[in-house]
Amino acid sequence: MAEQTFDSGMNTRRDFVSAWSRAAALCALAPLPFGQFGPGARAGGDRIVTRSGRSVSADRFPFGLGVASGEPAADGVVLWTRLLDLPGDPGDALPVRWEIAADDAFRTVVRRGEAAALAQLGHSVHVEAAGLEPERDYWYRFHAAGATSQVGRTRTAPARGVLPGRFDFVFVSCQHYERGWYTGYRHMAAESPALIVHLGDYIYEDGPGDRPDLVRRHDTAEPRTLDEYRARYALYKRDPDLQAAHAASPWVFTPDDHEVDNDWAGENNTEGLTLRQFLQRRAAAFQAMYEHLPLHTTSMPTGPDARLYRRLDFGSLMRLHVLDTRQYRTLQPCGGRRAVPCAGQHAEGATILGSEQADWLLDGLDRSPARYNVLANQVFMARLLEGEEELTLPMDKWDGYPADRDRLMTFLHDRRPANPVVLTGDLHTNWVNDLKLDFERADSPTVGTEFAGTSISSSGDGADTGPQGENALGHNPHIKFFNAQRGYVRCTLSPARLRADFRVMPYVTRPDAPIATRASYVVENGIPGAQET
Repeated sequence: MAEQTFDSGMNTRRDFVSAWSRAAALCALAPLPFGQFGPGARAGGDRIVTRSGRSVSADRFPFGLGVASGEPAADGVVLWTRLLDLPGDPGDALPVRWEIAADDAFRTVVRRGEAAALAQLGHSVHVEAAGLEPERDYWYRFHAAGATSQVGRTRTAPARGVLPGRFDFVFVSCQHYERGWYTGYRHMAAESPALIVHLGDYIYEDGPGDRPDLVRRHDTAEPRTLDEYRARYALYKRDPDLQAAHAASPWVFTPDDHEVDNDWAGENNTEGLTLRQFLQRRAAAFQAMYEHLPLHTTSMPTGPDARLYRRLDFGSLMRLHVLDTRQYRTLQPCGGRRAVPCAGQHAEGATILGSEQADWLLDGLDRSPARYNVLANQVFMARLLEGEEELTLPMDKWDGYPADRDRLMTFLHDRRPANPVVLTGDLHTNWVNDLKLDFERADSPTVGTEFAGTSISSSGDGADTGPQGENALGHNPHIKFFNAQRGYVRCTLSPARLRADFRVMPYVTRPDAPIATRASYVVENGIPGAQET
């Protein structure tokens, strides 16, 4: 959507959302058949006819950002692409054909259709394909402007009530473009997991840097507007290894902070912007995020708001509870970042989830029929005391919001939903944590497990261990493992256990790093906590 112009007197959140809603209503969100682009509209050969009736030459490849799929269900999946480098009127809506096949040569096409790439949505396409068979591979592609896209592979979820013998997935986060190569994604694509879960920091909002430790550079300014956020996503998505991972498996994505701005919290920002200015920025960031990822239209933002917490079922083996720990949280207490514990942590109403999302999570856990309940969570959930003479806690994590964590831990202890496992990103390091009913007592019951995964590239090469890990292990008996190399976590789920393999690389400041499994931990069915294998 083109950047909006707002009345100078519009300072309240209600004014902003109302104005954005009126603007968004002008966009048609449903796929359009070719016939609705005007009399005689058609596509084919090396030219394309748009809604305005203009015939444009297709002399550029429009699929430079690749293809992706996401949000897998037992009978369908979301297919994504975004058209770039299109000649003609940039305001035109462009017809796009899509196909899904049972084989990678497209000899057996099982679904096909047409969609509209709308200028108001950056010429992105989100096809919610249905009518597929459960728990099987499919291949898909798009056609537009006389060109055919790359081929992507996707996979549907197991059917409801089915307990599959095995389900493989990967979780990953934090891919700072300037800090390293995305070799981990190439390795991930080669493993072809049934699902990739991304826990945020898909982009970083930094401006162009001149630090000597930067590996890759760009000249795009720190984004504030929709066009600037679009440019940042396009920069990242042109990376061939990232494109390969998107084309290899369906994704489930949830953002953290850098998709908007570092350490933002609800309606609070770290750059001194007014409420109106920050809501404008958040609206632009959320729309660009939607335009570049395979999200359902149910996650499409309305101004600065987007419904991003959701759950997905994978037969009766796994229920994936996808959390949003940014949009509904209150301001970080105690000055934010690492700080000595203070009364602000326990202020009335302090929350990281918001009351509605917290109720939704507990209800979904309580009603879950799944053998494993997996939480896709952005920031560290276990207690993380660090320090020498003075011990501090990270107030941007769940440590800053103990009431929400205590409520969840108490629920896990009292209601005992099956095998709760939390997946976490953000810290650019690998951790394995027991989740405790009371983190102040080492002998407190273990109620679940947290696997925190490292980054793809953020923080550079890293090391096997270091002072942070040694310090944290010394102060937190519930922490079982620490590693500070780059990579991702590969999970193998069966009815009997969940196995997590911490896949790491020796460097990312040069391309083509090898990958190896640094450690493996399992959560056995019915036994809270993880054990090293």
